[in-house]
Amino acid sequence: MNKDIILRLTKYKRLLYKLKALGFERVFSNNLGDAIGVTPALVRKDFSTLNLPGNKRGGYNIDMLIERLDNLLGRDQPQHVIVVGCGRIGTALMQYSGFSTDGIEFVAGFDIRPEEVRPPSSIPVYGMETLEEFIREHHIRVGVIAVPDTEASKVLTQMVEAGIRGVLNFAPVELKCHNEECHSNCIIHNVNIALEIEHLFYQVNAKEAGEEEDGNCAD
Repeated sequence: MNKDIILRLTKYKRLLYKLKALGFERVFSNNLGDAIGVTPALVRKDFSTLNLPGNKRGGYNIDMLIERLDNLLGRDQPQHVIVVGCGRIGTALMQYSGFSTDGIEFVAGFDIRPEEVRPPSSIPVYGMETLEEFIREHHIRVGVIAVPDTEASKVLTQMVEAGIRGVLNFAPVELKCHNEECHSNCIIHNVNIALEIEHLFYQVNAKEAGEEEDGNCAD
């Protein structure tokens, strides 16, 4: 599955859990489409591609959709995640309770000065020297990197060699796999917050400029 459909499936799943909590038993493609900003036809196409049963007239059974989407997206099993770099970003991620709704659990943090970190009481923070052993012993597959840019590449290598298969990188540098083993074994998502904000400002400025130009034309 490509990234776009996975993102839509995640949005469908979250919405379905909300509808179930409100007591709904069935849902229609137009309800799901309106809620996440896509057409009902695309909703039906997504579900048809994944062999999720339902029809335009009778709709979809919410419990069935939740069960199938949980299986597809992995929520039927605990999704354990670690954080390397327990500064403000890393600690904020560990403190956020909303991840549990999606079956995601941060189980440990790692830092060069663990004794200075003030994490949530239920999540331990260990020294970097225990990182690889912890990953192997607990079969961790996904980790977050939130270290300074100068340390990010080294941390990525440690994580991949220990068995990490997916990395969400918040370090202010784009990480890439530089060898075939890493490239074939690990998926890296780079999140540059400053770049995203800069892009957002560009879009806002472009929109305002366009509105201003339209206003001048109307005169």
